[in-house]
Amino acid sequence: MKLVKKLTFAFVATLAVSTLTACSLYTGIPGRDGKEKVEEVTHKKPNELNIGVSISTTNNPYFVSMNNAIKSMAKEKNTKLTSILVGISELNFGNFEDNHIDAFGDAYEYLISNYASNAGKSGGEFFTPQTVSRLLARIVVDGKDKINKVYDPTCGSGSLLLQMRKFEGVEIEEGYYGQEINMTNYNLARMNMFLHNVNYNDFSIKRGDTLLNPFHGEERPFDAIVSNPPYSIKWIGDADPTLINDERFAPAGKLAPKSYADYAFIMHSLSYLSSKGRAAIVCFPGIFYRKGAEKTIRKYLVDNNFVDCIIQLPSNLFFGTSIATCIMVLKKNKKDNTTLFIDASQKCIKVTNNNRLTEDNINEIVNIFTERKDVQYTAKLASIEEIQENDYNLSVSTYVEKEDTREKIDIKVLNQQIAEIVERENKLRLEIDKIILEIEGDHEWY
Repeated sequence: MKLVKKLTFAFVATLAVSTLTACSLYTGIPGRDGKEKVEEVTHKKPNELNIGVSISTTNNPYFVSMNNAIKSMAKEKNTKLTSILVGISELNFGNFEDNHIDAFGDAYEYLISNYASNAGKSGGEFFTPQTVSRLLARIVVDGKDKINKVYDPTCGSGSLLLQMRKFEGVEIEEGYYGQEINMTNYNLARMNMFLHNVNYNDFSIKRGDTLLNPFHGEERPFDAIVSNPPYSIKWIGDADPTLINDERFAPAGKLAPKSYADYAFIMHSLSYLSSKGRAAIVCFPGIFYRKGAEKTIRKYLVDNNFVDCIIQLPSNLFFGTSIATCIMVLKKNKKDNTTLFIDASQKCIKVTNNNRLTEDNINEIVNIFTERKDVQYTAKLASIEEIQENDYNLSVSTYVEKEDTREKIDIKVLNQQIAEIVERENKLRLEIDKIILEIEGDHEWY
């Protein structure tokens, strides 16, 4: 972790310096030709360095005004940039060959996660916390040693995809695929891939609306799909009558409501899933009990035995929301007609204002998922018939009984205690009456 933090500092500094270098960064003192000669930064103290920016101004009034504006801030930039450069020169990175981490990739991801945590609600748009990403990845690779390719239809900065490459003994044969609608997030994802040393030929990140303009149709099916789609966003839905004929949405017989696109993303993922694959999707809890079109789609998923597991996560895990989200696990090659419900709402630790899954929490959840059996107050293996009896409600609380943590009271013991209290009260009352009589008698004597 120390190396990652050092590299993070170096990475930030390098980006800052590189940005200014693109506008021709010079250090030192002006030469006779009016430009500045490059000096060895590490040989000078911060207050001795003079860092300025020289931009070609030939016949370009825009650059003239911009150059003047930049020069007016030169003193402040001198101090900051030279301190950064001198600081980098003093870092001891040790021997890189002695470290077994994806150094620059982890430094970059550390930066993204810190930015996301401070970005409020918008932070959740592009970054899934690493512990949640790891849980999703563990679920889709469980019991597998080989996967053809990995797909995330709403990949954000690519953190979910990259978690898949961190498992030793699991071979990903054909690489990583993702789609992202936001241009900034799309660029973050591609940069993330490069910095994690994923070869350009081993990933395909596309920009576009996954629901209306999906890519990677020719690359499907995928053995592993991991996704954290936006919760209950609006989409065109049945306002476009052609969508009901889309091969992704048609099987359910209904489109997701225009106000809630959650099941549109789920049906898209199911369509791209291979017959031997597994999809793990983070979901808003409301989609498991709402009526209307969403209930119709749930019925399709349950009756066709696609729902493998529903996991209730702790609240306050994600950036920008305190909602206790869930994970829906889809599978096409189930060996039985049961669905496992896991209540993991207490499987976490509190860190500052947020909750976080520990490695022990993740192991416990994955073990319950693998064993697929009832665990009191934690897991319930329900049949399709039981789900049908509950009107296709897929909420974990419908199937897993909550432990009653209230204090248990023995009514017989309580009644005995009350009787003893009443008896003591009566004795005290008699004593008080005697004292009052004595006081009254003394008063009459006077």
